[in-house]
This record gives sequence, C-alpha cells and structure tokens, in this order.
Amino acid sequence: MAALVLLTAAFAGAAYAQSTDPVEGRDYTLITPATETSADAIEVVEVFGYSCSHCAHFQPLVSQWKKTLADDVKFEYLPAAFGGVWEVYARVYYTAETMGALDKTHDALFEALHTERRPVSKIEDLADFYAEHGVDKAQFLSTLDSFPVNAKVATARERAAAWNIEGTPTMVVAGKYRVMAPPQDRGGFKGMLEIVDRLIARERAARKPAAA
Repeated sequence: MAALVLLTAAFAGAAYAQSTDPVEGRDYTLITPATETSADAIEVVEVFGYSCSHCAHFQPLVSQWKKTLADDVKFEYLPAAFGGVWEVYARVYYTAETMGALDKTHDALFEALHTERRPVSKIEDLADFYAEHGVDKAQFLSTLDSFPVNAKVATARERAAAWNIEGTPTMVVAGKYRVMAPPQDRGGFKGMLEIVDRLIARERAARKPAAA
C-alpha cells in the first residue's frame, strides 16, 4: 500500500508539472532587477555546492537534462561561495575549470563526498583527490590561488548575491527567474527541471520578433 501511495504521488507530481504553466511565487521567484544576460542565448545557471547533498542527488538528473537542451540555451554551473568550505569548493571548481579537468572530476567529487563519504575538504586532501584523476598536484595548488580563479570566485559571489541565492541547488533562467525544487507532490527535482524547461520556452517566445 505504501509503495502504491508513493507511486501515485510521483505520477501526480509529474502530471502537475506537465499540465500547468509556472506561476510566480509558487514555482519561481522573479529576480528584480533582472541581471543582464546574453542576447544570443538563453542562459540557465545551476547554483550548487559540492558539500550539498541535495546537489549531489540532483546532479545525475542535470547531467541527462543538459543533453536535451536546444542550441539557443547556454547552461553553466555556478558554485556558491557562501564562505568556509563552500568557498573552498568554489575555488576548487574554478581551478578544475581553468585546468580543463571538469569533465573528469565534477561528478567524481560529488561521488567521493556523498557516496564514498571521503573526508575531502582540506586543500591537501583535495589536491590529492585531483591528482588521482590525472591533475598535476603542484599546478593544481598554484592555480587554486591564482588571479583567474580569485576573479571567478569573486564574480560567482557577486552573481549569487544579485540573485539573492539562499540555498542550493537553485536554477536561474535568463537572469530573471529563480527556481528551487518544489515539494515531492509537485515533482521534486524532476518538477524543478520541468519548470525550468517551461521558463526557457517562455523566454524564447518573448524574444521572438513580433509578427509584422
């Protein structure tokens, strides 16, 4: 009976997300003022943190969902630099990005922290972890506190503040819509991505030139 209830709730949540347009205050928050984004693409950003267990659960869904995005959508991750270990992981993310190592380390770090439960939070431990994945340890450590990484962390902090990010994972669409996961009866993380899809469609329609 419990399984039947859970299954019914899952279908109800999916049906809810599929049958309704996103509503401000329920499905998303309008960011005011909106931040400027590219006119050439609809920008979608996931604000995340490696230490966030919800982000770890969300990541497999995001990985698959990204593959479905149209060419006019630009997706990016933005690590939340809230301070403390959050800032350490934000710095680590941009170090891996700068060194071209994200593809082989992004999912792996989530797995190490949340599946293997490895205590990978200190700089030396993180350097060893990245070395295990083919990243030069000395270069990693020097890049970690480099000007490009410092600048990216500062920019990430400013963008998250402009969007009033208070938790993760949070999705931001076109610099104007802030989306967090709805309750399970409204789809949970899958519902969150469906809301984002609908907001992308809304933004795409709004950018179309008016018919003559």
